[in-house]
Amino acid sequence: MSPKRALRKDKEYVLRLAKEHDVRFIRLWFTDILGFLKSFAITIDELEKALEEGMGFDGSSIEGFARIDESDMLALPDPNTFCLLPWRPRENAVARMFCDIAYPGGKLFEGDPRQVLKRNLAQAAKLGFTFYVGPELEFFVFKSAEAPVPLDAGGYFDLTPLDAASDLRRDIILAMEEMGIGVEYSHHEAAPSQHEIDFRYTDALTMADNVMTYRLIVKEFAFKHGLYASFMPKPLADCNGSGMHVNMSLFKGERNAFFDVHDRLHLSKTAKHFLAGLLKRAPEMTLVLNQWVNSYKRLVPGYEAPVYVTWAQRNRSDLVRIPMYKPGKETSTRIELRSPDPACNPYLAFSVVLAAGLEGIEKQYTLPDATEANVFEFSESERDKRAIAQLPSNLGKAIELAEDSSLLKRTLGEHTFQSFLANKKIEYNRFYRAVTDYEIKTYLPLL
Repeated sequence: MSPKRALRKDKEYVLRLAKEHDVRFIRLWFTDILGFLKSFAITIDELEKALEEGMGFDGSSIEGFARIDESDMLALPDPNTFCLLPWRPRENAVARMFCDIAYPGGKLFEGDPRQVLKRNLAQAAKLGFTFYVGPELEFFVFKSAEAPVPLDAGGYFDLTPLDAASDLRRDIILAMEEMGIGVEYSHHEAAPSQHEIDFRYTDALTMADNVMTYRLIVKEFAFKHGLYASFMPKPLADCNGSGMHVNMSLFKGERNAFFDVHDRLHLSKTAKHFLAGLLKRAPEMTLVLNQWVNSYKRLVPGYEAPVYVTWAQRNRSDLVRIPMYKPGKETSTRIELRSPDPACNPYLAFSVVLAAGLEGIEKQYTLPDATEANVFEFSESERDKRAIAQLPSNLGKAIELAEDSSLLKRTLGEHTFQSFLANKKIEYNRFYRAVTDYEIKTYLPLL
């Protein structure tokens, strides 16, 4: 799990590779504020110009981007992200590059989620830290997008015939590896038709790009198999939802700043302050880590997802878990945050998590005692006695906490913060006004 630095690429490398592989089209990728992947394609004849000057586009229709009277934007391709798309033909091949977004004059756009993350990573770099993450993204595979009908009745680690999509996972992993995305594990998850593929640790910017790529690969190959894959946090009411557990650590050069050989849990003071920052800011960060109305159907007792702001080493019901230390694996010492779901914007999620941890280090927050007992079995008075906070129980409460968060305002920047909040308020108001099938079936025959 020792992190590896990606090979740096430049314009000449990209042009040479494109020629060698008969690349005819290049898709320029970026994300909107909600984490949806956006793209437009250029031909090989435009590639050199794109690498030198960027490519213009209309940003007025992109969620969280410019107003209509200032809609012109530039997509600046990042040569380090040039990669062939393995599901496209090799003849007249198609490649992709992630882009940073700028104004026509060249000034970087403050509402670009990728820029938000780069800005926060620069703050960590000033302190000598590199932020590494290794997320575990769960997803469901259904027969179609029309209804969540599972393919199997499998459970955790089950094999065929209970694991009906093992061939799909194989194809996904082969495509990921072909695109340079390292994979550690894959398996059937606890719910029917639910799966998990775990990434190999890397720096947070590369990982955010990898998450966006992975989500597309999963959907592309599910479609090729005649199926539908979903990262919806809670598609099945009576089963576990899908999470994105985020393993994280700070490095100084090649040294893991979270490791201390003399500590009982092998956690350094830096790691404990970082963890304390996560716990202190967890409720107000939830809007970014769990941004959809449906996200809060997952964050309920009884389905393994965290509800209370606690930490422990062995207890998997806690918000933060400390994975067991293995002798000789100092670089693997890490913190696992268990609340995010796989439908979040990874650029913003990694940004707020990092900012909360760095604040804990800067202000030397004190880490509360671990909670190894099952918090769900505590009475309300026992939780109050232990000063155990709770995550917001719905999107409306998450919005209220986020509105007053100095951390989110500072981390996301004014433009992204206000745009994100406005979008979430619209979503919640639509949900609140909607009349559900449950209400029609339950109340219409009676009232």
